Amino acid sequence: MIEFLKNKRIMVVVAHPDDELLGLGATIHKLVHEHGVKTHLVILGEGITSRSDQRDVEAWKKELETHKKNIHAAKDSIGYHTVSIHDFPDNRFDSVALLDIVKVIEKEKAAFMPDVIFTHHGGDLNIDHQRTFEAVVTAIRPMEHEKVSTLITFETPSGTEWRASTDPRHFIPNLFFEVSEDDLNAKIRGMEFYEFEKRKYPHPRSPEALRIQCQRWGVAVGRQYAEAFHLVRQIC
Repeated sequence: MIEFLKNKRIMVVVAHPDDELLGLGATIHKLVHEHGVKTHLVILGEGITSRSDQRDVEAWKKELETHKKNIHAAKDSIGYHTVSIHDFPDNRFDSVALLDIVKVIEKEKAAFMPDVIFTHHGGDLNIDHQRTFEAVVTAIRPMEHEKVSTLITFETPSGTEWRASTDPRHFIPNLFFEVSEDDLNAKIRGMEFYEFEKRKYPHPRSPEALRIQCQRWGVAVGRQYAEAFHLVRQIC
């Protein structure tokens, strides 16, 4: 089924630096290297300043500069063609008007003209992931001349699985992409560039956990490795 994405223009919209690896790094690596897709990555948030009680960009200036360098190193590991980096406040997307986020996505969409968008599952624990999903859905309303025909969401380790068990918005995948050892290693290698985000096992963002996650979904669909997604909308 991955053939339906062959040669497509794919835009990946994420809340934070590292989400583009955690959710779909192996799949994008496969699509770029085997299926001729053109990719554009949109990172909406700066991903650092929530580590302080008050947002102070100047206090985190050095770390933010390092974070941006890490983004480009991780991008090259996967093979994303282009990236746009924005500076919405980390873990404070709910303090920003949804329309402001929508407008950014609309501008990115108009410039890149994607056929397909991948973004966060809307039921994640992380508020930035939730708002990103809401903004993407708003930005690609299925009007007459909307070019985006496919919307796919992904899970984000340390965000999706940590929601409350009573939350009705569970991530229930209905689309799986088989990935290779090489694809998985590219994902893990890319994550290692994120010096402020990587963690040791058993944290979900550790190399071992990322491998286990791909094995888990592979086992679920009779493959060695896979990444899981939810196909929200496809217009044929």
